[in-house]
Amino acid sequence: MDFLARGTVDFSEDFWKELDAAVVDSVKKHLIGRRFLSLYGPLGAGATSVHIDDVSAVQEEEDGVVKTAGRRYIELPQLHEDFTLYWRDIEHSEATGQPLDLSKAVMAAQALAQKEDRLIFFGNEFLGLEGLFTAEGVEKLSRADWAVGENAFTDVVSAISKFQSKSLIGRYALILSPDMYFKLHRLQPSLGMTEEERISKILNGHLYSSPVLGEGKAVMVCAEPQYMDLAVGKDIETGYLETKDFNHVFRIVETVALRIKCKDAIIIFE
Repeated sequence: MDFLARGTVDFSEDFWKELDAAVVDSVKKHLIGRRFLSLYGPLGAGATSVHIDDVSAVQEEEDGVVKTAGRRYIELPQLHEDFTLYWRDIEHSEATGQPLDLSKAVMAAQALAQKEDRLIFFGNEFLGLEGLFTAEGVEKLSRADWAVGENAFTDVVSAISKFQSKSLIGRYALILSPDMYFKLHRLQPSLGMTEEERISKILNGHLYSSPVLGEGKAVMVCAEPQYMDLAVGKDIETGYLETKDFNHVFRIVETVALRIKCKDAIIIFE
């Protein structure tokens, strides 16, 4: 089934290739969550829900009836962003061979990427989904002033130590709001490197900044797939929505949800 409705409009294959390339390129530049989270899927456009097993999930049986204790199901929500291309611009591009301005598609892709990241970091109350900053029961560490001395490095090492004390070994990632990230760009004279370089080195490069975090935000995770991942039903793709005033309306769509399986794998710096 062509639910993206591309076949309902007479655009060339080259048009769709150019549009897809612009959207995918924009998404890759702006998505942050997918840089440290493993993907589970894609499960397909028809997948409507996904299960989450916590670390203690186990099958239980009573009188020949089996259930999985510690398992819950969540809906795979649909995220989308729309944009319009004017019919005259498309006609002009096809008639002259000049490139079509896809700025609106690029901006819509950027908005969708940020929408996905907000879902990952803050969840969504309307959907009943938790994010890394809003999950109940995660550990919170008091944060020193990261603009002073080696405080940031010391706090990060403390978080790694807490993870390892709970046998959470693997890919550690630190995600910061831009203001916190730029505080790390100061030289440590005795080391000949910036605080950002020092922390990035101990994290094997898994140091990220996301504009959706606002200000004063910092979270560290052990991002191994057994502790958390990103479930994808339909991965990001563009479909044809409608014609309005002769102009063409498109929709970039995805279905995706964060699966937190072990809340011990999240530490928030406050």
